[in-house]
Amino acid sequence: MCAWLQFPLKIDASRKILHIDMDAFYAQIEIRDNPALQDEQVILARDPRKTGGTGVVATANYHARQVGVHSAMSAAEALEKAPEAVFVTPDFDKYRKVSEQVHGIFHQFTDKIEPIAFDEAYLDLSDYEESLVTIAHRLQQKIFDELALTSSVGISFNKFLAKLASEHNKPAGLTVIRIEDIRPFLDAQPIESIRGVGTKTAERMHELHIENGNDLYQLSQDTLIDEFGKQGFELYQRIRGIDDRPVQYERQRKSIGKEHTFNPPVRSEQETLDESRSIAKEVVQALKNKKMHGKTLVLKLRDEMFNTTTHRATFNDFIENDPNVIYNLAVDILEEIGGYTTPLRLVGLTVTGLTPISFENITLSLYES
Repeated sequence: MCAWLQFPLKIDASRKILHIDMDAFYAQIEIRDNPALQDEQVILARDPRKTGGTGVVATANYHARQVGVHSAMSAAEALEKAPEAVFVTPDFDKYRKVSEQVHGIFHQFTDKIEPIAFDEAYLDLSDYEESLVTIAHRLQQKIFDELALTSSVGISFNKFLAKLASEHNKPAGLTVIRIEDIRPFLDAQPIESIRGVGTKTAERMHELHIENGNDLYQLSQDTLIDEFGKQGFELYQRIRGIDDRPVQYERQRKSIGKEHTFNPPVRSEQETLDESRSIAKEVVQALKNKKMHGKTLVLKLRDEMFNTTTHRATFNDFIENDPNVIYNLAVDILEEIGGYTTPLRLVGLTVTGLTPISFENITLSLYES
């Protein structure tokens, strides 16, 4: 019998899961920082009129989405759909810093957090007696008050439903799916909206005349497994509101790193060294915040032709969480590979092989009076 054939199926509604998703995160940050964009169609991509048509959309605000612009679309196609749009070159360093602020607010509510991306996370609030709706409103309000950004929240008893709920009423929405809401909510979902149904799976489902959640619900477990294998069994569970995956908040980080991207590229050794020193400070601060240290330092470089290389050095002892130490080690690595030789679009430093700092190393003189 296949490993995924487990009986009986049972809904576990004991947990309290919140999924929070920032609304058009990158675009929203750019509009916040430049209010003149507020009523414009804003597309996060290099302007294809200036690049000869190259580039890909990172995201777009809701005005642009209404005319069919979406992430991963070519910038040239986005321009065809939104010829009056404002193109903004993405600034991922800025978005990363704002993401850290957002996740810092999450931690004011709970440490049981599973980050998914810069702009979304699952929170396990099962320990709370207070209404999750009240908590969610407080969380959304705090993010808006401190960062002037809106977010959408989904609340349910598992990750699958909480994620669907957060997508249901964007932007600035809040949706709750209780156990009695499962059938009316899932039955009405277009099949492409069911988490786990990708493009190819959706095409096959349309061939089978499966158009929505109710159509999927009517199919037997055997039929779904025959058609889609293990994924078929997972879909059989999900469409019944079953998802036992826990919020993975105890996963230990294997690395901590920071990187800066440049447009235009840095074009001198001194600029590269200055950026490396700045990045070293950020890495050390992140290590101290997490109370971690490691034995391997990785230097990441991306040249103006978008060729990316990594170079590492591993030591017997833990690297001291000191910006000067990490900077000097980065300089050593750079010199070993020949120093600065070409304009750079990205410089990054990462410490890996992390271990929690359990005590301070203190040297005492045995002979002091």
